[in-house]
Amino acid sequence: MAIVKLDKVTRSFGVKQVLCGVSLQIEKGDIFGLLGPSGAGKTTLVNILTGQLSCGGTAEIFGMNCGRIGREVYRRTGAVLDNCGLYERLTCMDNMKLFARIHHISAARIAETLREVGLNGSERLRVKSLSKGMRQRLQLARAILHTPELLFLDEPTSGLDPATAEEIHALMRRLRENGTTLFLTTHNMDEAYRLCDRIALLHEGQIVEEGQPAAICRRHCSDSELHIVTSDGEELSLPNLPENAEAVAAMMRKGKLRAIHSAEPDLGTVFLRLTGKELTQ
Repeated sequence: MAIVKLDKVTRSFGVKQVLCGVSLQIEKGDIFGLLGPSGAGKTTLVNILTGQLSCGGTAEIFGMNCGRIGREVYRRTGAVLDNCGLYERLTCMDNMKLFARIHHISAARIAETLREVGLNGSERLRVKSLSKGMRQRLQLARAILHTPELLFLDEPTSGLDPATAEEIHALMRRLRENGTTLFLTTHNMDEAYRLCDRIALLHEGQIVEEGQPAAICRRHCSDSELHIVTSDGEELSLPNLPENAEAVAAMMRKGKLRAIHSAEPDLGTVFLRLTGKELTQ
């Protein structure tokens, strides 16, 4: 079942066209990643899907046009965006209570959500005193407080240390296991590869590739080689050809094979081949 549908979506700001006929679908229960460098149009697309911007073409969530979404859709969605919307002078608990009143949610659910994101014990801290990682956790807590069916995450781990980022990833996987569909924008290729069920590569407002991350990398593997590490630490590269099978088998029989893997490109390399530009630019 498709939760998000985009059909030939366009958007311009003045004479600059930011989105140029974007079409894609996101299935229920998936973590979907939209990859692209800064300025590719990722945030613009999220703003269209959350009803903040109009567009050409058709954009739908839950079968409803994003240009006319109302309270019912907002009850079923959550978002962690750049403009975080937290109240700096209020404590973590007071911020959560404010949003809980909007959604008619109990105090017990607030406490449960803060524990889920690792902020139990921080309820009385004011937002202005929080580290970036703690702010991100609080934004996530606010976004999932009402148990949304669809969660938008715009660069959710940008600027976070690896340990905090991994904790956010673990939370995202738990949300997916509990039935939430996640729409993630990022320029972090490793994050997308390890986390997402499907991804789309966005370049200058157009989707240039789409599918499962590993399948995309295999599809663009032009150098068919095997990379081998022997038991004494030697590294070898062999063409992935039938005539080299016996050499590999001989190493295995002698116990000299420590590791072997195919030389598939990563997502950054795929993006570079397709566009001529680095994914992180």
